[in-house]
Amino acid sequence: MDELQLRSLTPSVLTVLVRRGADFAAAEDAVQDALVEALRVWAADPPRDAKGWLVTVAWRKFLDATRADAARRRREDRVEQEPAPGPAPAVDDTLQLYFLCAHPSLTPASAVALTLRAVGGLTTRQIAEAYLVPEATMAQRISRAKRTVSGVRFDRPGDVATVLRVLYLVFNEGYSGDVDLAAEAIRLTRQLAARIDHPEVAGLLALMLLHHARRAARTAPDGSLVPLAEQDRGRWDTQLIAEGVRVLQAALARDRLGEFQAQAAIAALHADALTAGETDWVQIVEWYDELTRLTDSPVVRLNRAVAVGEADGPRAGLAALAELDTSLPRHAAVAAYLHERDGDLETAARLYAEAALKAPNLAERDHLTRRAARLNAGRSR
Repeated sequence: MDELQLRSLTPSVLTVLVRRGADFAAAEDAVQDALVEALRVWAADPPRDAKGWLVTVAWRKFLDATRADAARRRREDRVEQEPAPGPAPAVDDTLQLYFLCAHPSLTPASAVALTLRAVGGLTTRQIAEAYLVPEATMAQRISRAKRTVSGVRFDRPGDVATVLRVLYLVFNEGYSGDVDLAAEAIRLTRQLAARIDHPEVAGLLALMLLHHARRAARTAPDGSLVPLAEQDRGRWDTQLIAEGVRVLQAALARDRLGEFQAQAAIAALHADALTAGETDWVQIVEWYDELTRLTDSPVVRLNRAVAVGEADGPRAGLAALAELDTSLPRHAAVAAYLHERDGDLETAARLYAEAALKAPNLAERDHLTRRAARLNAGRSR
């Protein structure tokens, strides 16, 4: 049976798993794992009942994943909501698993995707959103990565850069997504910083601490998002900010600038401002220029357009935005904000509504919808 024939069985196998109680996303991942296993073993030992074999293996993989996820959540529960400053008091095997999944036989992109799925506990959908690719594309990438490492001895750890990328994405999902993984990412990054003397490890730790310091102020009592400019800065954790700045300064002093240090420097400038109006946007633009040079990332350029709009006026920000692909995630939201700043409320309201339809999570969608409604209400008076 070839791969195409195998995949034709996917819907029926998926239906069986869902009927047995598996949620759809987890069942889908388990079926993908079973298909990879089938491609590996069936050539030498084909089963009599292909569907039955797939159901059995997929269900076992679903149970294994569920147990692994439960174990990971128990580890997270042992971590306090606000990570304590200073070195990590204990080391478990989780960080080692990150290194092993970042295997040299994989490309960095595949290693990150596999680690996020296998160890980080993120769904294929969440990983796809982090990479700005369709979910089907990411499912294929993860399947290929699993196929590549099947039968490979995990005795050669991957490189630090790949592990840092995984930790960064896990933190971002925990900080702004549906799964709370931020504290776990900080804990593991502290462990990595204690083991490896590297400025980018320190830069990532500083970035996490500075962002996490604002966590309590990011949402209102009703759960709605509070934009940075409107946050109660008295609720920011000054202890975490001080630690983040201290770690960042030590890293920058080594004169080996990397993207995480540059991002942390931007976060530090936000943390240093007593009010939103006192933010040093000129310096922030300069750091975004450095970050663009280091990464050439379209997301960095999108954030730079916001900073330019604050430093040089909304029309300058819109000019910077015009150079970017409109299909970028949050492009419409940035355009809406800059048009609002420029006084074009009709265009801003339309773009906020458009951005809400593309929002990656419910909180962001509700926030953008409220912005659109507020502007429309103001125009109708």
